[in-house]
Amino acid sequence: MTLEQLANYLRTHRKKSGLSQRELASILGFLTEIQVSRHERSITIPGLLIALAYEVIFHVPISKMFPGLHITVEAGVEERLAELEHELHQSTAKGRKATSIARKIEFLSERKNPKTA
Repeated sequence: MTLEQLANYLRTHRKKSGLSQRELASILGFLTEIQVSRHERSITIPGLLIALAYEVIFHVPISKMFPGLHITVEAGVEERLAELEHELHQSTAKGRKATSIARKIEFLSERKNPKTA
């Protein structure tokens, strides 16, 4: 997925709403439309509060508005979780530390295999 494909989702939602970049910027608390333009073109990634504001404004989850970014973040986190799980399984801890490790391994296992309600 290219950066331009990511930018189009924010731009698409803004245009669909009929808002100008300046109007959206004002809603977000920016003095000018420069930041909105940068977000739309993926020059900068919005901070958490602004990303949440986009979600509130357009009623679209952040992960749907920025799917490529979501996929990238998800892949990195999953990789690091797998590394942590491997390290935990290699541990030979005893006592309280073993209990803590077991809790973490259980969490990671449940996370991979969620129980259906």
